[in-house]
Amino acid sequence: MKILVTGGAGFIGSAVVRQAVAAGHDVVNVDALTYAACLDNVAMVADAPGYAFVEADIRDANAMTAAFAAHTPDAVMHLAAESHVDRSIDGPGAFIDTNVMGTYTLLQAARSHWEAQGRPDSFRFHHISTDEVYGTLGATGQFTEDTAYDPRSPYSASKAASDHLVRAWGETYGLPIVLTNCSNNYGPYHFPEKLIPVVILNALAGKPIPVYGAGENVRDWLYVEDHADALLTVLTRGQLGRSYNIGGENEARNIDLVRMICAILDRMQPGDTPYADLITFVTDRPGHDLRYAIDPTRMQQELGWRPSVTLEQGLEKTVRWYLDNEDWWRALQNRDGVGERLGVAAGGAGA
Repeated sequence: MKILVTGGAGFIGSAVVRQAVAAGHDVVNVDALTYAACLDNVAMVADAPGYAFVEADIRDANAMTAAFAAHTPDAVMHLAAESHVDRSIDGPGAFIDTNVMGTYTLLQAARSHWEAQGRPDSFRFHHISTDEVYGTLGATGQFTEDTAYDPRSPYSASKAASDHLVRAWGETYGLPIVLTNCSNNYGPYHFPEKLIPVVILNALAGKPIPVYGAGENVRDWLYVEDHADALLTVLTRGQLGRSYNIGGENEARNIDLVRMICAILDRMQPGDTPYADLITFVTDRPGHDLRYAIDPTRMQQELGWRPSVTLEQGLEKTVRWYLDNEDWWRALQNRDGVGERLGVAAGGAGA
């Protein structure tokens, strides 16, 4: 299969590209190379037969039309998105522009390509989204594919809008679509503005480790390579028009997650004092959802997929990767927003 992957130089997208190439697929990596993208993420497959890179923005209709015409993909995996909640608080316009208008532009280009090819049944448009579109949970319960949408941030609202667009193109125009909504990803090549890399890098630098509120917010953590495997499973075996929730089956409070990372660092690279001493509680993010949790039944029953990496195993792998790949993250330290407290415009702070 020839797969056009948008955002393939980003964190999750690059994991998909690496796994797709390893599985023998041809891959067209379309990425605008914005602040969170890094071609080093896919350097190991750059010379692989069947791999091509196209520097282009999904909001550029001419560029998208040209990419489809030049490469004639059999499928699209749409991962390109603005994804940092704190950045969406400070600058929501970029999220609407990329996540909503960019998805619309890509859908139109994909639809035109599919129709020009004779509307093949084998074509797939796979839209990758987030569990944040469902809003927040209390102490119990899980999100299912039938949970009503209730986004609470500009980021999650923009992703909810893009989900609706994809479903509408499937219903109205017959475009063969599948959707996935995932829980929080982590692992190698995670851009150093998100919680887990911030904890690791601040700890190594001896800087305060910021934790929102009292650290009671709960997330389900999904190792990125497990997620990439799940996405390729849905692309190749998922039912058309269907959505699938992909979870890690690894719920943890933020404060417990941070303490786990500190304990791993204490073992792998001990300092003069325990890294947990650096934990600093900061003003909570506005509209901070309390808990996300995914019911993975559909993925398990229909596609036979479950995550293979526990949170403890994944954190060990992730911390080791950052310790072994200092050149990668050092090169990103001066990029816009890295190391800064974002999302403060509405009264929030922290990582």
